[in-house]
Amino acid sequence: MTDNGVDANSTFAMRGADLAAQFTAFIDEHRQHLLGSLDDLSEDEARRSLVPSRTRLLALLKHAVFVETVWFGEAVTGRSRVDYGLPHDSKDSFLLDSSDTIASVSADYRTAVERSHSAIAGMDLDTVLTGHRAGPMPLRWVLLHVLRELAQHCGHADILREQILAERGRRGGWSGVAR
Repeated sequence: MTDNGVDANSTFAMRGADLAAQFTAFIDEHRQHLLGSLDDLSEDEARRSLVPSRTRLLALLKHAVFVETVWFGEAVTGRSRVDYGLPHDSKDSFLLDSSDTIASVSADYRTAVERSHSAIAGMDLDTVLTGHRAGPMPLRWVLLHVLRELAQHCGHADILREQILAERGRRGGWSGVAR
């Protein structure tokens, strides 16, 4: 804690930092939130389909592995998605197979995040990344894009988790209405 009661590790505490550090802090906060959406859930709950799409909590985290690898792997190094073992189409990154578990996908995500940090360490926000198939783009744009995508998926994760926990509560006698 700082003298004014602000958590020194929070994004609020980063408001005076350079822009790259602020971007990274906000992205890291969303990364942790997405990982945390699976806390204390069963494998079945993490795989539960609650909407008419491929969006499931575990699938969101698996897709986030894809996001990290495309934007901080492919875009930085120029290696193809095939080289990384990724699907060509982002929609397919939501597909779960029988080996995908909370532990395995969480570990894959943590590894992808570590690689992301390493890939851009020391880069200036105006560094142009040339490896993405869409063409050259500045690191600043990539960071903003990843922040936007993670924020969207964190919102999805919040809603899915709320539905799962509400279902648990109803099974335990909770009506879902605040008392």
